[in-house]
Amino acid sequence: LIRYLKPVLMGQDPLQRERHYQALWKRARNTTTRAVGAVDVALWDLAGKAANLPLHRLLGGAGQASLPAYASLLKYKDPERVAARTKLAIQQGYRHIKLHETEVDEVRAAREAAGSDVKIMVDTNCPWTPEQAHEMTLKLRPYDMHWLEEPIFPPEDFQAIARLRSSTGVAMAAGENNCTSFQFRDMFAAGAVDYAQPSVTKVGGITEFLKVATLADAAGVTVMPHSPYFGPGFLATLQLAAARGQPGAMIERYHMDLEASLFGKLIDPVEGAFAVPQAPGLGCDPDPDVIKTYGAA
Repeated sequence: LIRYLKPVLMGQDPLQRERHYQALWKRARNTTTRAVGAVDVALWDLAGKAANLPLHRLLGGAGQASLPAYASLLKYKDPERVAARTKLAIQQGYRHIKLHETEVDEVRAAREAAGSDVKIMVDTNCPWTPEQAHEMTLKLRPYDMHWLEEPIFPPEDFQAIARLRSSTGVAMAAGENNCTSFQFRDMFAAGAVDYAQPSVTKVGGITEFLKVATLADAAGVTVMPHSPYFGPGFLATLQLAAARGQPGAMIERYHMDLEASLFGKLIDPVEGAFAVPQAPGLGCDPDPDVIKTYGAA
């Protein structure tokens, strides 16, 4: 854990305690549940292989052949680059684009590049106080956001998110930083979100994800998994979404090209959709040559 946190502090002014506290807290959250989740995903993979079934069938799903994808753009802080990446994603077949921007100019550029037929989501990564979030949401609202994601820090201030949702009429999404189903329970009780975003790698694995999904269904909230992954978390998310078959659910894909892929072309959508692997367990084993070449020493 110390090695994980060390880069946050190296070379920084030691007297800026509050700044360091916030940075350390953001980096350290979910550390334990990530470790538990990795083991849990592996155990479910083994269960599927023991039953000779892909995970979505083991979970009782009908077995969707494909799932819609959305392009999750990086943060560019440049309206021209945002517009160019938005246009490229649309040319590649995406009909939903998520930005990681916090300024009006970039969001406006994406909307103008996309036109009115493509849905735009905005993930701000918890930058604002409730007051700042209210001001910025009103400024961004004219650009017809499909949802606004994690506008407030700390992300578990569900009452503040609920007030923002109610006062602005903008759909809210959150949950990637929730560590347990209990936090999702509290988020739903507050009426904070339209879209719940459990991350299978952060929330404690498939077992806890299923608990979150049950709570979301009872609360009438759409599960929209946080899933910008290229490893087992990506396959687990595909399998879970295929098992649920929830209308409107999409799979997130960082809009970038990789030098190598653990799972071949499975990580690449075709005409805006991912193929759901049908082999037992998660559906595909990682390429050992990629692990050998790119694995950490």
